[in-house]
Amino acid sequence: MPGTRSAFWRGMREGAPFILVVAPFGLLFGVVATEAGFNLTEVMAFSIFVIAGASQFAAIQLMAENTPTLIVIATALAVNLRMAMYSAALAPSLGGLPFWKRAVMAYFLVDQTYALAAIEYENRPRMSLAEKTAFFVGVTVPVCPIWYVSTYVGATLGEAIPPEYALDFAVPITFIAIISPMLRTPAHLAAAAVSAVGAVVLSFLPYNSGLLVAAVLAMATGATVETLLDRKRGRTA
Repeated sequence: MPGTRSAFWRGMREGAPFILVVAPFGLLFGVVATEAGFNLTEVMAFSIFVIAGASQFAAIQLMAENTPTLIVIATALAVNLRMAMYSAALAPSLGGLPFWKRAVMAYFLVDQTYALAAIEYENRPRMSLAEKTAFFVGVTVPVCPIWYVSTYVGATLGEAIPPEYALDFAVPITFIAIISPMLRTPAHLAAAAVSAVGAVVLSFLPYNSGLLVAAVLAMATGATVETLLDRKRGRTA
């Protein structure tokens, strides 16, 4: 169908720029994981089965420090808790798909695919379910395979990558590019501010547990601000 093909290619075009940050992000993970003592099979299994860069970096760092397994799992789950919110946000748009398709799309639900899909579905509310699916798949094509390939390259050629390339720049740039366009309401801004400040202020806590506390405080702040604004709108309506 023309509409479906158009949606797919539009997704590919919009997802392609993320290659510039996903590639060095994956390279960096491959390098860090091998330096932490993981072999190639373990590194690739990490990226294929988890496919979530932020939680992978957090877990690798904690495992390298011989952190208790329970703390490693809790931290990785907390970092990835945003995926549950992503799923809930996209459910109204993709909930009509068969279970197996939703399962496949859930696997490929990463920051980049969510961000572009959420914006696309909001800007084009008349898209059919097939077009929405095609767009999501289109975004996935240039993003997720690059993650696997760049992880492999980083794990196998990590020592040959000059340190002056400073691959770690990809981590903050990726999240700034994803989050910035989505900070549209006071609740979003409040949650972002609390999470950033909390992560810095609580950095002294052991095992990076300050990130967990900051995440909880940010979610509570966002929900509180949203509730207060809803009440204010109700009184002025």
